[in-house]
Amino acid sequence: MPERDKPLVVVLGASGFLGSAVTAALAGRPVRLRAVARREIAAPAGCTADFESCQVDLTEPGALAEVVEGAAAVFPFAAQIRGASGWRIAEDDVVAERTNVGVIRELAEVLHGHPAPVVVFPGSNTQVGKHAEGRLDGTEEDRPEGTYDRQKLAAEWILKEATASSRLRGISLRLPPVFGPPAADTADDRGVVSTMIRRALAGEPLTMWHDGTIRRDLLNVSDAARAFVAAMDHADALAGRHYLIGTGKSEPLGDVFRMIAGAVARHTGADPVPVVSVPPPSHADGTDFRSVDVDPSAFVAATGWQCETPLAAAIEQTAAALAGG
Repeated sequence: MPERDKPLVVVLGASGFLGSAVTAALAGRPVRLRAVARREIAAPAGCTADFESCQVDLTEPGALAEVVEGAAAVFPFAAQIRGASGWRIAEDDVVAERTNVGVIRELAEVLHGHPAPVVVFPGSNTQVGKHAEGRLDGTEEDRPEGTYDRQKLAAEWILKEATASSRLRGISLRLPPVFGPPAADTADDRGVVSTMIRRALAGEPLTMWHDGTIRRDLLNVSDAARAFVAAMDHADALAGRHYLIGTGKSEPLGDVFRMIAGAVARHTGADPVPVVSVPPPSHADGTDFRSVDVDPSAFVAATGWQCETPLAAAIEQTAAALAGG
């Protein structure tokens, strides 16, 4: 296929943990693949797409419009997750608002084309906020509690409104905690699973802010990346809605942490580090103490996507990668 006939697919935040995984998942497609980040990005191993690394600060005026000009699909992974304190974003953090909401607002203004470009947005299953006990399926009323979740919801609504006016085809995938071996040297996973693996590798105990019965649905990053590609492929069926993504099976974090301790011990030859309960810190909020069960069946039915990596195998792979094995 001549280069001019290949669709342009743009990954914003391509140096990050999820952005690099999606870039790798797209690298075998017959597309022009533009990886956008503040640093230079190397082409993924075995890349057959027409690859371009674009080093850009998306908060600079006009930068976003330039990198997405002519795009058939955009994956906006650029995000400000932590505030100046290294933890949760403050209400008055203007940089976070510009990155998490402003970029999406600008995308909705500058994207154009026929058919309308596809935007697949990474949401979070914590956007729902407080909810009754039970299984989330994406039909719940959203009552986000933290600044980051409120910003995610605001960005999601911008995409839904732009879809309704036919400016683009927006899809939001609300993710559970995602973890796994990084797809690039630039990618840094600071989620709970990888954090605990690093602690275990350092011989430190794994600490919980509860008794270990709080449950989470934990998704391998390669499965998450395939979900984003599947969403792009089924954009007409999915556009204008948000979908929950996950394995469909949540696990008690106490059991997960003990799995981590065992996996690391198998790589180091040392005894498993202890898993202990400690008092919660002052920055903990309600979402830290509620179990989350996710029903991804709506997305599965629309796309045929399935989670392929069992939790135990994903933990073993991640422990091996972080141990340098």
